[in-house]
Amino acid sequence: MAAFTAHTTATATSHHHSPAGTAAILLRSRRRAFSPSRVSCSASAAANKTVVIGLAADSGCGKSTFVRRLAGVLGGGGGAAPPARGNGNFPGSNTLVVGDAATVVCLDDYHSLDRAARKARGLTALDPRANDFDLMYEQVRALKEGRAVDKPVYNHVTGRLDPPERVAPPKILVIEGLHPMYDERVRDLLDFSIYLDISDELKFAWKIQRDMAERGHSLESIKASIEARKPDFEAYIDPQKQYADAVIEVLPTQLIPDEEEGKVLRVRLIMKEGVRHFAPVYLFDEGSTITWIPCGRKLSCSYPGIKFAYGFGAYYGHEVSVLEMDGQFDKLDELIYVETHLSNMSTRFYGEVTQQMLTHAGFPGSSNGTGLFQTILGLKIRDLYEQIVAERAAAVTADALNV
Repeated sequence: MAAFTAHTTATATSHHHSPAGTAAILLRSRRRAFSPSRVSCSASAAANKTVVIGLAADSGCGKSTFVRRLAGVLGGGGGAAPPARGNGNFPGSNTLVVGDAATVVCLDDYHSLDRAARKARGLTALDPRANDFDLMYEQVRALKEGRAVDKPVYNHVTGRLDPPERVAPPKILVIEGLHPMYDERVRDLLDFSIYLDISDELKFAWKIQRDMAERGHSLESIKASIEARKPDFEAYIDPQKQYADAVIEVLPTQLIPDEEEGKVLRVRLIMKEGVRHFAPVYLFDEGSTITWIPCGRKLSCSYPGIKFAYGFGAYYGHEVSVLEMDGQFDKLDELIYVETHLSNMSTRFYGEVTQQMLTHAGFPGSSNGTGLFQTILGLKIRDLYEQIVAERAAAVTADALNV
């Protein structure tokens, strides 16, 4: 199980393929009991609260694709089209509305400085000094408590701050961006948190594709932006993964020696143990250490094949379980063979993961572990929401009977 490696301290530098930046995971065959909930309040007050999910990653690392997969699971934007953005009164809105189930707020809207002001002061958008965390905290708290807010709008085209837009409290609020777990006050409002951890090589390629195609940036400006942002990323963004309940880590393959093109990926789903309302996914036998090469009559695999692994260890001092996939699928409809060997995926019916993957086959990462693990986490978020709602309803009923 040498493939399972993880950081062991919160201060470790993030170098995903460097032995100096990682330590071998200590495999365990036991699980700890669920820890207490991080947010306590009276049952009557909790009943109407919005469930808040934090999604953190650097720019261009797949947050938008993850949101679109989540939208499919929750019943909005289930096809190739993205969920609705803002409303007719705010054409430049970054806010995504997923049917009647969820609202996705882009934390870029809490930039306190526009692009020109950041440039004048020599700051990047990653620097905390360029963001209004007080307002972020106040508005996320208000939405969680069921109160609408007038949220600011950052215009990615002009780089300016547009007039605010009205956001009503949804059933599920997803706050996605650079800093959802940076401020402790905001972090404590999250019911579940996810970090997308992409290797530098892949991050560079993805950001070029996104910024050139969607935002009209030149290749030279993108390269300059990446180099300028790197110190701030390592100082302010990357450390947030220590707080995440789940991390999707995307790395170069180990199936092809010295492979540098990044066409084949090794993806790890790192799941923190003891998170309330979240049972980690496992392969074959919960608590075991597994290496599985499924290629054969039931799964078409061209070179270099597919390899799965599952085990336990430590990540920034937290006990975690880890599911890993190296390689890519040839035929997505055969994913059902893999799905039948995975448990705790929070599906509602046989083959739901495969169905979701086929529905979104055109999304980036659909042939490898990024799409598979994003889909699984989408299902887990839906299940977490349903558990919290049921728990709150039961608490309100119990309170009413005790009056």
